[in-house]
Amino acid sequence: MFSESTLYIVATPIGHRDDLSARAIDLLRQVDRIYAEDTRHSLPLLRHHGIDTRTWALHEHNEESRIDMVKEHLQTGASAALITDAGTPLISDPGFRLVRACQRDGIRVSPVPGPCAVTAALSVSGLPTDRFQFVGFPPARSGARKTWLQPLAQLPHTLVIYESPHRIVECLADIADIVGDTRPMTLARELTKRFETVLHGTVNEVAAAVSEDSNQQRGEFVLVLGGTSTEDALGGENAPVIDLDKTILVLLQHLPVKTVARCTAELCGVTRKLAYDRALELQRR
Repeated sequence: MFSESTLYIVATPIGHRDDLSARAIDLLRQVDRIYAEDTRHSLPLLRHHGIDTRTWALHEHNEESRIDMVKEHLQTGASAALITDAGTPLISDPGFRLVRACQRDGIRVSPVPGPCAVTAALSVSGLPTDRFQFVGFPPARSGARKTWLQPLAQLPHTLVIYESPHRIVECLADIADIVGDTRPMTLARELTKRFETVLHGTVNEVAAAVSEDSNQQRGEFVLVLGGTSTEDALGGENAPVIDLDKTILVLLQHLPVKTVARCTAELCGVTRKLAYDRALELQRR
């Protein structure tokens, strides 16, 4: 149901233009304004569906300065929609500050759900989806990226990571180094677009496929990474998860650090480097 004085958060296609829902099309035709991350990018989609509503730019660089203008527009009884370049707004895209400001002022905010790269990639990954964590884009530099990956490497549930084409090869190498090259993963590239690719395998296998084919280094990437599940850690679905720090602390009482790292890697399903670095840190404490 369409309502005035409402900010609609509208999901748009992540690739294929016809993935825009009938409800979204109807609503985008009815609202008084559409706030788009990049109006030049969104106009072809809107024209494709016969939507001629006036568009205004709202992106990470001007969002803060536009909040009052948007609120004033909505408080007059008018309506508006927020869209992003692709997918569901606020998922690694602008909009959080605007939505929060509207909610604080009692302005109604309503979702119009639809495409999202996170859920699209999860649905074809073949990895557990009963619990997952979306962690967005990793840091750009390798050192910071490895530090960012270290605590994630110990998590038992599935992880979803976004990455850009000019960093994908290096990112996969860092994942192999920190998380381990045998961890199961799916790489989804250019989802719903002409050159859509979905690669399944271990981190090492996926990294090799991307490194060997320059075509696989183009476009938008979603990485779905298996967690340190009980099956990965101990080879059995019903075995208990072993606590990493507790294991290291017990072994440090009897063994040198290098041996502790080797044993911990085998027991907990993490890389020797991660286990070694963690053992050093715990030993210093």
